[in-house]
Amino acid sequence: MMGERKLKIMDVARETGLNRNTITLLYKETAQRIDFAALETLCIYFGCEVGDLLEVYPDK
Repeated sequence: MMGERKLKIMDVARETGLNRNTITLLYKETAQRIDFAALETLCIYFGCEVGDLLEVYPDK
C-alpha cells in the first residue's frame, strides 16, 4: 500500500504517530509480532481491513 501511494516509512510514521521501527519491520516483512493498537492505526490510516495488511504463510 505504501508503494501504491508513493509513501515513505517516515511519512507513515509521522502521520500515524507510530514508531518508525515498527513500520520498517512491517514493510520489510521481518516483524515477529505487532501490537493490536498499531494494526488498528494502520488500518484506519490506509482505510483497509486487517487482511489487506497481513498474509499468513504456512510452515514449510
